[in-house]
Amino acid sequence: MIRKPPARDASELAWFKSSYSSSSEGDSCVEVATTPVTIHIRDSKHSPQGPRFAVTATTWTNFVTYASEA
Repeated sequence: MIRKPPARDASELAWFKSSYSSSSEGDSCVEVATTPVTIHIRDSKHSPQGPRFAVTATTWTNFVTYASEA
């Protein structure tokens, strides 16, 4: 996991909601923003300035692959 966000400002990221985020509460979603080397993840209830974390593209791919197999 990458603890320090890259130099790119979070406001410049293009966030989108996960297709798996579908609840009766419209703001209860996972949002993701991608860069060539980093995937940023945040909770839509706490955006845009709330907490977020970032992982490498390889880590994200492994997570999504594992989650889809579960």
